[in-house]
Amino acid sequence: MKITCIRIFQTGLPYVGGAYVWGAGNAIETATASVVVIDTDTGLQGCGEFTPCGENYMVAHSEGVPALARLVAPALIGEDPRDVARIERIMDHLVQGHGYAKAPFDAACWDILGQSLDAPLWRLWGGKLTDGAPMYRVAPQKGTAETIAEMDRYRTQGYRQFQVKVGGDWAADIDRIRSTVPLLKPGEKAMADANQGWRVDNALRVARATKDLDYILEQPCRTYEECQQVRMRTDLPMKLDECVTGMQAAQRIVADHGADLVCLKISNPGGISKARRVRDYLVENRLPVVAEDTRGGEIASATLAHFAATTPAEYLHNTTDLMNYNTRSTGTGGAWAKNGRLYAPDTPGLGVTPDFESLGVPVAEFGGTA
Repeated sequence: MKITCIRIFQTGLPYVGGAYVWGAGNAIETATASVVVIDTDTGLQGCGEFTPCGENYMVAHSEGVPALARLVAPALIGEDPRDVARIERIMDHLVQGHGYAKAPFDAACWDILGQSLDAPLWRLWGGKLTDGAPMYRVAPQKGTAETIAEMDRYRTQGYRQFQVKVGGDWAADIDRIRSTVPLLKPGEKAMADANQGWRVDNALRVARATKDLDYILEQPCRTYEECQQVRMRTDLPMKLDECVTGMQAAQRIVADHGADLVCLKISNPGGISKARRVRDYLVENRLPVVAEDTRGGEIASATLAHFAATTPAEYLHNTTDLMNYNTRSTGTGGAWAKNGRLYAPDTPGLGVTPDFESLGVPVAEFGGTA
């Protein structure tokens, strides 16, 4: 089997709630999804997706995937996509870093491998360890009353974990946390996610003013070192997110006892292949993880669902249904959400097909006609 054609599609994914406000003054209404479609000489076709949470999120932006494609696609044409480790090495040899742009290529090759073996990805990765991953739902920065009403709506849909976005004005964030966390019902969990938005001194002010509450403090400051300054001076459980960029970061967290919970956005280290290795290392060291990605539609959500399904249940804190954050699609089929849980499809490969009507015409094409 050989790769004959690689196409890159892009489409906007409007947020269902209008403006998605997070961190220190960041707001996004429409995220740009980049979808990679790989065709083969056997007729099998695979897909992958990367969608950044805005153009300034972790240096990742919508131009990254097309730019990477221009560099790596000529070398990938003619390769066997089932050789996922070889494909990974080719991309890493040609381009250092920029894992988020490599991620959809990695997913598309895994998709083809699964289809060729008539097996879903969760089967290729050892079977389901979590059948129905518990989900959280984001409550973006809004007025307190609106946030409380939004959380109540999500409860009716089965969500029992909530990520309350903070990281803007630290004084207002204290009120936001103190107004929402005490309203949690038995069995519910909350994360206050600053998305790197606070300085160390302001993060400490928030932590001290809310130390009597039971919640998880998520990525309060920009750097790992700054987060550790906060961690050493508060008893709140800490979740690290944006600074978890790969295996070296994971090893440092384990060595330093630097977090109680680690968020793995599977695109950040370079896609499924690398993210699985990082996850397995963290689980081996008894650190629970969140299975997540930056944003995305149905294709990214299917990838995420397989990743979550193959994470041991006792070490999977939660995941989320990215496809339900949008009013537009990237694919058809794939993962589905029910009663606050995300389920991976049983169909071969990713179990999702590109929604070409939504994706439109490709922004770049390499190789022969599909």
